[in-house]
Amino acid sequence: MDLRIYPPEEIIDTEVSLPLSKSIANRLMIIYAIACGGQDGFASLAAISDDTRAMAAALRERSGLVDVGPAGTAMRFLTAYFAALPGADVTLDGTERMRHRPIGPLVDALRALGADIEYKGEDGFPPLAIKGRALHGGELEIDATISSQFLSAILMAAPGFDTPLFLRFRGAPASESYLKMTVALMRSRGIDVDMTPQGITVAPGKYTPAPATHDIEPDWSAAAFWYEIAAISAGWVRLPGLRSPSIQGDSVCASLFDRLGVVTEFEDGGAQLSASPETWSRVEADMSDCPDLVLPLAVTCCLLSVPFRFTGVESLHIKECDRVEALVAELRRLTYVLYTEGSGVIGWEGRRAPVGETAEIATYADHRMAMAFAPAALFYPGIVIRDAEVVSKSYPRFWDDLRAAGFMVLDAAEPVPVFEEENQQ
Repeated sequence: MDLRIYPPEEIIDTEVSLPLSKSIANRLMIIYAIACGGQDGFASLAAISDDTRAMAAALRERSGLVDVGPAGTAMRFLTAYFAALPGADVTLDGTERMRHRPIGPLVDALRALGADIEYKGEDGFPPLAIKGRALHGGELEIDATISSQFLSAILMAAPGFDTPLFLRFRGAPASESYLKMTVALMRSRGIDVDMTPQGITVAPGKYTPAPATHDIEPDWSAAAFWYEIAAISAGWVRLPGLRSPSIQGDSVCASLFDRLGVVTEFEDGGAQLSASPETWSRVEADMSDCPDLVLPLAVTCCLLSVPFRFTGVESLHIKECDRVEALVAELRRLTYVLYTEGSGVIGWEGRRAPVGETAEIATYADHRMAMAFAPAALFYPGIVIRDAEVVSKSYPRFWDDLRAAGFMVLDAAEPVPVFEEENQQ
């Protein structure tokens, strides 16, 4: 479904109940399943998003085909989970895009620990044939620069190994904040984990069987799109339950958007966002710890005419789409000409292209592309978001929340509203 978006007629003043963090939920479901041998207890978490639904459904299986669709986190975490689950005999698969997202370093590491995993197609990529067995610990070196999820997947399974695991980093960990989230959740469930700049040691142990639903925060990654709206609308947004400090690395969103004029006030009930005219003349940031914030930040910078340069974006090339290429292509439709340097830098120096026709934004089956570009309706009324249903991967209520904030969200196949026809005359 394609949607056409128009801005609110009045200044935005809204309250938004964010989805719960799927990053926390996915980790807690794995931990709960290991702790309890549980195949149930995930109903409320499954309802958060398509990604958590895929994880919950997969954890009920022990044999046969397990299809996680486009859920990359589920693919990585379940590879280690099933490999370390004696008696499991599954084929782990996903979408066509998933079959082009690398998983070789994780498979190599698990094989070194005794796992029985075979590729069913191209080496280094899903689908995977996995036969679960007891794994052993020891010292293991792994390339930490590709994906923190490879490391998190192994760490969460490690308490069940027969000897301690020392996971030695080769290179600085990508998205290290997510790795720290995994460590914090493991410790909260009774596991002895020691993390240093060189690596992580996990002692054998048993997880405390606390409910998987316990203490899950609202999602800071989802909050970023409302920071974007606050920045470019100069309105007010209240986000109940959003907290700082947080175990979510994307909570750095507050300080990054402070550079773009968004003031965050934390109260007992959550966060209050308001706009300030005090914006930086230029934004430079290392995004290696928070790559999911690149899209909303880049779109906001362009709409506010703030040049930017973001480093540490290498991991964006292997997300649901190549987000670097997609961002360059779709911002070009809005006249903004970005540049890249190698695989790790993206920026904008104020260059604009001639204005074209009404923008139609391709989403590349990527939920964050849809949500990052929707607020551009404030500058480009009538912007069309293609395949808008992709937001269900992480934030199923996004379009409803946008309507509640005053945006007009219409099926793009419907006739153009009369007020737009009048404006075009």
